[in-house]
Amino acid sequence: MREQRTELPVLRVVVADDNPVVRAGLTALLDGREEVRVVAEASDGHEAVEMTRRHRPDLVLLDVRMPGVDGLTALPDLVPLAPVLMLTYSGESEVVREALRRGAGGYLVHGEFTADQLVTAVRDVVAGRAHLTPTAATAVVGELRESALAHTKRSPEAYASANSSERLSQVQSPVGQLGSLLSAREAEIMDLIATGLNNHRIAAACFISEKTVKNHINRIFAKLHCTTRAEATAKWLGTAPGTTPPSREVG
Repeated sequence: MREQRTELPVLRVVVADDNPVVRAGLTALLDGREEVRVVAEASDGHEAVEMTRRHRPDLVLLDVRMPGVDGLTALPDLVPLAPVLMLTYSGESEVVREALRRGAGGYLVHGEFTADQLVTAVRDVVAGRAHLTPTAATAVVGELRESALAHTKRSPEAYASANSSERLSQVQSPVGQLGSLLSAREAEIMDLIATGLNNHRIAAACFISEKTVKNHINRIFAKLHCTTRAEATAKWLGTAPGTTPPSREVG
């Protein structure tokens, strides 16, 4: 009996980049795949919005730096029309963070992905799954850590009123050194857990399988003596009774 192949739907894409060579290269690469078709090209953010409104694509590939209306400026107008995947040479942390804050579904930095990975990223973002290359993922994790530290920072008044010997005992306690119990990867995953991401999104952000994520979480729970994500998060952020935020010197 002949096996029936399930054909994936063809994804319609708009490519927006001010460099005509880059646009042509991306169009040739994507049109060479059966599952993707470039329906329009744009040279700036304004044209990207026009082409997206006209063609109603499944996804927009968007550069950051373009003359006139740049990618970040165009994002708020594009996101209600179609999922947006940033595809750019700009790997600065602030640019990555701002693009994601404005609704981009993923962020790829040139030189950090293969042709197959680009197609996978397109499919992921269309399906609502975040997709980040290493530079972008590092920027996201950095912001999460900054947010966690800001959330747990005590006010000057609280520090002034705290007894110095009490503070010393907290710093020297095992709970105060949670960060040193985890490996660098485990600490990264724990940061992502603390933001509420599920295993699938953590796997996408870290470029590992969901099974690997689960294995890391099992080890994290064992090291933190927790049985639930909520309990682990409370300890990690220092909000559980009798705990302090973890040291960020990871092993």
